[in-house]
Amino acid sequence: MNIETARSISNLASPTPEHFDVLIVGAGISGIGSAYHLTTQLPDMRFVILDAQESFGGTWITHKYPGIRSDSDLHTFGYRFKPWVGPPIATAAEILSYMGEVIEENDLARHIRYKHRILSASWSSETRLWTITAEKTDSGERANFTANFLWMCQGYYRHSEGYTPDWPGMKEFDGRIVHPQRWPDDLDLTGKNVVVIGSGATAATLIPNIADKCAHVTMLQRSPTYFRLGRNAIELAEELRRLQVKEEWIHEIVRRKILYEQDAFTKRCVAEPEQVKKELIGQITAVLGPDYDVAAHFTPRYRPWRQRIAFVPDADMFLGIKSGKASVVTDEIERFTGKGILLKSGKVLEADIIVTATGFNLNVLGDIHFEIDGRPLDFSRTITYRGMMFTGIPNMAWVFGYFRASWTLRADLVADFVCRLLKHMKQKGAGKVEVALRPEDHNMPLLSWIDPENFNPGYMMRNMHLLPKRGDKPEWQHSQDYWAEKDEIPAIDLDDKAFVYG
Repeated sequence: MNIETARSISNLASPTPEHFDVLIVGAGISGIGSAYHLTTQLPDMRFVILDAQESFGGTWITHKYPGIRSDSDLHTFGYRFKPWVGPPIATAAEILSYMGEVIEENDLARHIRYKHRILSASWSSETRLWTITAEKTDSGERANFTANFLWMCQGYYRHSEGYTPDWPGMKEFDGRIVHPQRWPDDLDLTGKNVVVIGSGATAATLIPNIADKCAHVTMLQRSPTYFRLGRNAIELAEELRRLQVKEEWIHEIVRRKILYEQDAFTKRCVAEPEQVKKELIGQITAVLGPDYDVAAHFTPRYRPWRQRIAFVPDADMFLGIKSGKASVVTDEIERFTGKGILLKSGKVLEADIIVTATGFNLNVLGDIHFEIDGRPLDFSRTITYRGMMFTGIPNMAWVFGYFRASWTLRADLVADFVCRLLKHMKQKGAGKVEVALRPEDHNMPLLSWIDPENFNPGYMMRNMHLLPKRGDKPEWQHSQDYWAEKDEIPAIDLDDKAFVYG
């Protein structure tokens, strides 16, 4: 969107904008959690949540493919302030129900404006305000808002479309090509041969949930990935419930246990990767048996945790493979044909339906046109302050969660930081805050948002150029280390020279 378009949008907006102290972008897991923390920590703050969708939930209403479920346990993906009482791996419906309870119990619905797609956000240093223009998706009308502080909780991918590579011959295919992010209501899989391209959490969720309906389902992967297997239950939680311990206590105890074990596992992936690899692959061999070619299909070329590891509850995908209802092919696509997919090995996979479980389109600022004092914002030219704030962008915070731990853990930490920052601004009488490099930071090397040697999923690698830079000091990077940040973020000195008030 260019400047002229943005200004024409602004001119079409309501001449009398509504004003709020804080405007939250997104009513997903981060936005609802942030709203809760605002109401409890800063009850006098006037705020609004804008969301383009028809209801709350974000990811959990965008995706409607069969079996959609979390790949993080809900004891840590759930909020710290509301106990999770169901199985650790939860369905989208269960997560939405949980979020609905948070909204109802805390009277948050009155703060949410659904069907409001934000078109532009413009900061004025003169007024020290953000001006936000939104379009009401049901009527096309414009709505205008001003806010002292902008809290970006919109996530990191485009909800309107998933990522599908442009393979040769796709138009020649006689069947249907479907991305899980836009699952059609009328798709009938009964008796069909289905090929699912991809081997991440989406494929691992989808395949066991459609295997009984299809004639056969094949997971086509370019290279193997890691999986963890286990019961969809926490024995400690079950035992504590038998002892009639309060759910609040169970929630906190189980969260601490899971976080301790996740930290230990992550450290082992770095310290003894070959042993961890052997253990992960050994779990799969135990299910599929010694005659299955685990070396070809489930032995990755990279060390554990360089990409996200999907949890497969009760080994359901692997039991589907063992039964013969599902199979795995490890090969690369040469082209699509009328009847299916020609692989580089020369083999042909016949299919009636092809599902492209090939990931997200990274979308760092929600397709919103940003301006700072009339100049378009180039987010990639900014430097991140702990993955929450950015040089040159006043009065804005962004929630970007963890890759190796639950997203919501960081949403809670960022919420505490923002509420503390807003209180600090009020105490100082400041209407503006932004982060800036300190004198000792100016010769600091600038690096990509994440270290690809540490974590390198395709959706990040494809779009790293869109993201802010990081430095080589803890303050100027998103470390992806919850176990360090849980102590570091609450201890941030808000009068450090990195914070500039006005």
